[in-house]
Amino acid sequence: MTSRREFLATSAALYGASAFGGTARAASAFGSADTIITGGTFITMESDTAATEALAIKNGRILAVGTAAEIDPLAGPATQRIDARGLTIVPGFIDAHSHPMMANEAISTDVNFRTIDEVIESLRKRAANTPAGHWVLGHMYDDTKFVEGRPLLRTDLDKVSRDHPIFVRHRGGHTAVINSKGFEIAKLTIDTPDPDGGKFYRDNGQFTGKVAELALDVFEQVGVWPKIDRETLARNAELITRRMAATGLTSTTDAFGTMPSWLAYSDCHRDETLSCRIDFMPSSSAWQGEDASCYELFKRAGILSGFGDDMLKVGAVKFAADGSASERTMRMSTPYKDRPDDYGILTMTADALDDAVSGAYEAGFRVGVHANGDVTIDMVLDSYEKLLRGNTGRNTRLRIEHCSLVNPSILKRMKDLGVIPTPFYTYAHYHGEKWHEYGPEKMEWMFAHKSMLDAGIPVAPASDFTPGPYEPLMALQSLVTRKDLQGNVWGPSQRVSMMEAMTICTRNGAYASFDENKKGSLRAGKLADIVLLSDNPFSVDPDALQDIQIIRTIMNGRTVFEA
Repeated sequence: MTSRREFLATSAALYGASAFGGTARAASAFGSADTIITGGTFITMESDTAATEALAIKNGRILAVGTAAEIDPLAGPATQRIDARGLTIVPGFIDAHSHPMMANEAISTDVNFRTIDEVIESLRKRAANTPAGHWVLGHMYDDTKFVEGRPLLRTDLDKVSRDHPIFVRHRGGHTAVINSKGFEIAKLTIDTPDPDGGKFYRDNGQFTGKVAELALDVFEQVGVWPKIDRETLARNAELITRRMAATGLTSTTDAFGTMPSWLAYSDCHRDETLSCRIDFMPSSSAWQGEDASCYELFKRAGILSGFGDDMLKVGAVKFAADGSASERTMRMSTPYKDRPDDYGILTMTADALDDAVSGAYEAGFRVGVHANGDVTIDMVLDSYEKLLRGNTGRNTRLRIEHCSLVNPSILKRMKDLGVIPTPFYTYAHYHGEKWHEYGPEKMEWMFAHKSMLDAGIPVAPASDFTPGPYEPLMALQSLVTRKDLQGNVWGPSQRVSMMEAMTICTRNGAYASFDENKKGSLRAGKLADIVLLSDNPFSVDPDALQDIQIIRTIMNGRTVFEA
């Protein structure tokens, strides 16, 4: 069991200086600025955008914003001056639901290829350096992106090796393809029934190799799985946050927080090698080989939501109640197209969800529940209604992670309960080939950012990386156009304005983690999380938003990426 002492030892307090006054004149009392930015177009996401010509930074926070004449007196001999030379300056982008540690190439092979042969060959290389009988892992597999026009099968993976069990996880995280050796060591036969909340896919009396949801647990409990040491995991955290910063992200969320990941982030925080702030959502599911979930370990140690600082903080505990939108396993009230008996998968019962939600709340945690389908979302809202019926004194900001398929009744319930949804912000663009299985009618109510905004719901930005790309400029394009890679428009009624898209990706992201007074806009006293763009998102062709270049990313007042 991890003690409170270890938590504290691995979570250095690096809280920045206190907030400053709202004017440049008041700010001068705090001494010279560390950095002053001038010469660009400022989009502050505050009402003073039109009048802003310059911005000053001190001790990791915004000292003042104003006209050039107001800000210039804040300069001193050591002040760094950044001439933006016509660039556009915006608040750092925020991702309210991601999985930064899922793409771990130290123990798993990236199989994000366009042909099945490439997948087989890359896994053969991994198998050649893996002891016989040990699991060979692949990640970032996408069943709809192959030129062959079909998914990966068990028989494909048998070509890699018959001496190794092979586990290739879909980039969505809810399904995997497994070879014959994997089924063998799990002692499964074609007559083995599907477990509750999971499925072994079959065709013509044989396993296809595809496994979904809780059925994955069967394989994760057998055989020898690769281990990763703390130092390597910390390097992974450093690398992925650096990559995210290069896209303009200054804050992200680990929505499947494991104990090893927490310690890795803590090590990076201590060494000042994180390039993004982390809102850490402890998972309620035990990780491979662990006897308790991160949530349980935190609860035992008294580490609750809000523990930490502005760089690394514990957020809501995460529960998962159904399947995936991108893998077509989410639980719906109507069946999948051309699959009349398939309504998707629930991974929790209503009673289990009620107990989980109330237990976490009573322990002092905020709560977020993964729910994609309309049936599951209603079930989560039922649990939240029961919880709030007797608990009205605490600001909970209950979350529904993904909240993919909604309807007017769901939106009203969410608004009444103050629920924060985190629908995917790049999915409409990147995963267009998957939406045919839902059809145009459903897509008018999927990832319903516009309807949520119109209902007064503070919808938050979410990539769900690895399932979806995390690039915020792609997100802006997806939100505004709803066009996929082939130019098809999915759910045109859900297109939002450019200002609405920016609000989702900045201010609403901050609100989702109780940080609206710290980040999400460029205002005196807020954290100095700032991005310099090559072009103004409000001026370019909406179909070219993702082509805007990130020139510089500033996080906590320091440059963490520069082109």
